[in-house]
Amino acid sequence: MTMKRQETAGAETCEVRRIHPADVMNARAGLEEESTYRSLAELFGALADPTRAKIVHTLLRQELCTCDIAAVAGISESGASQHLRVLRSLRLVKARRAGKFVYYSLDDTHIALLVRVGLTHLGHAQAVAGGLPTLNGERAG
Repeated sequence: MTMKRQETAGAETCEVRRIHPADVMNARAGLEEESTYRSLAELFGALADPTRAKIVHTLLRQELCTCDIAAVAGISESGASQHLRVLRSLRLVKARRAGKFVYYSLDDTHIALLVRVGLTHLGHAQAVAGGLPTLNGERAG
């Protein structure tokens, strides 16, 4: 029995309700632990805030101190610190102290890749001007 799928608005449901046990078992075998999905949701939740997304996007290009991040994002230094605390706790950004200043940068290339892919998906070619990092560290795009 083949299953017809709707191809119009509301295509989220099948016309015929029938579970395919082998497909379900195969798909479940590829799942991670539940805690992994909670962590993934927290990661994307952090980027769901427009100000935090702007901060991370800014840090794609250069390391900045807290004061500069606040100025770029158009928020108070206190507000910047609160956002940076969230981003640090999720290992999206890292801090480096230099005398009286604390400079922030992206924690690793995976974060840059997430943001660049997201912006590319939205059609912002400028976001990938430097190319997407590949697994071997070379630039693509």
